[in-house]
Amino acid sequence: MRSSRLALGALAALSLAAAAAPAAAAHLEIQGGRSYMDDHGTPAFFIESIFEPEQMGQSRFTWSPDISIGYIKGRDIGRYRDSHPGVTNNVWIGAAGARFHYGSAGDWYQPLFFSFQVAGTAGGRTQALSSGYEFVSTLGYQWKNVSFQVRHISNGSFKEPNRGETMALVGVGFDI
Repeated sequence: MRSSRLALGALAALSLAAAAAPAAAAHLEIQGGRSYMDDHGTPAFFIESIFEPEQMGQSRFTWSPDISIGYIKGRDIGRYRDSHPGVTNNVWIGAAGARFHYGSAGDWYQPLFFSFQVAGTAGGRTQALSSGYEFVSTLGYQWKNVSFQVRHISNGSFKEPNRGETMALVGVGFDI
């Protein structure tokens, strides 16, 4: 119970940091889709803020600070009912990291991106997300105010079970 309160406090602090920095934020996005653990799907939702990009040295790569808050609904799967952890818990995720692009603004491939974030979880453990920390990797395409992405969240097998969550998300966003 205490660790859940600590994780919720961390999520609240992340939310406040995201809300307190709108002058620096470049893009705010609401994302939704379907997340899968093995072949069992459930809804997933995220709010993500991507900040102004910075060039990486003299290269054509850019990186942007990237923070997100997400929710993955629990599932009722018979074979995991007696497992610990199970799969019925709803999980909240707070993550921070970086989004990477390659190319100039006019290049057709510049909207492609890869992001990597470190995350904390709250709401309980599941077969897919079994620790208080997780790693989030995303491959996507950002076209103006719409994005399409494939995201994977897991703890990198630092704690078992580690089935992970893999999701397809569609985002709608706007510049702040």
